[in-house]
Amino acid sequence: MEYRELGRTGWQVSTVSFGAWAIGGTWGTVDDRESMAALHRALDLGVNFFDTADVYGDGRSECLLARLRRERPEKFYVATKTGRRLNPHVASGYTRQNLTMFVERSLKNLETEAIDLLQLHCPPTEVYYMPEVFGVLDDLVSTGKLCYYGVSVEKVEEGLKALEYPNVQSVQIIFNIFRQRPADLFFSEAQRRKVGIIARVPLASGLLSGKFTRASTFAPDDHRAFNRHGEAFDRGETFSGLDYEVSLKAVEALRPLVPPNWTMAQMALRWILMFSEVTCAIPGAKHPAQVEENLTAANLSPLSKALMAGIRDLYNHYARSQVHQYW
Repeated sequence: MEYRELGRTGWQVSTVSFGAWAIGGTWGTVDDRESMAALHRALDLGVNFFDTADVYGDGRSECLLARLRRERPEKFYVATKTGRRLNPHVASGYTRQNLTMFVERSLKNLETEAIDLLQLHCPPTEVYYMPEVFGVLDDLVSTGKLCYYGVSVEKVEEGLKALEYPNVQSVQIIFNIFRQRPADLFFSEAQRRKVGIIARVPLASGLLSGKFTRASTFAPDDHRAFNRHGEAFDRGETFSGLDYEVSLKAVEALRPLVPPNWTMAQMALRWILMFSEVTCAIPGAKHPAQVEENLTAANLSPLSKALMAGIRDLYNHYARSQVHQYW
């Protein structure tokens, strides 16, 4: 496993880490025994950073990570997110009272006295223009409720604005073969300010596993069934915002580029790690075999210049017009 420093925290975190959205819910059926087996296997293979949120299974994911801490002696970091419990989810709800209440709930779920890394969970764009919100986070650090804080964003512009706040340690942003815009400007700015980058949705909701077809079906409680057009939350969260039919064509065009003995998912993750500004990618996994496949990517050889260029060309042909100027 390779490790990179996260922001100015001093933490060295696994370049392929663990995204815990899927073990919380909205990805179809999930079994807590399988989820715990996946978490344990991740630790076995060198993962030391786990990303979750208070709304993943209404706290279910946070509680599973608390259980992992009880069952394993190793030191590892847990990042959680806050804000999406607001209903309606509007900027005016990001008050001291609400944020403090959400943090206290996560502290209880995680069974800890201080959250390693708290991230604002894709708040409305207006929140990035409310310095008082970041002042609340500073106070929560001062009182020992948080060790550090960062943000999870939908748009590059939000990430750039977040960099202006001096105590933001990390920005979590969608970055994958089908969402390449962050590399154009945001990465260099984050690196200049020594802010960590967490690449989320690295496999484009599973598209980049190469396993989906037109005949694939998804459970009613799976966001890949109910949020393709942004019915429940930002459509960019599901299949990275690509039209499903177009994305299947892009996957087929990508298939011949996969190196021998690699899976498409491994190539997609290794592609992300080719960008030195990225601290880590956080693919999800619901069982140990997925963990093993994902983590192999950290030890694969670098992609060739020709392969990187081919992937960029594919993005330009299939995805750019659908996603580049939207997020």
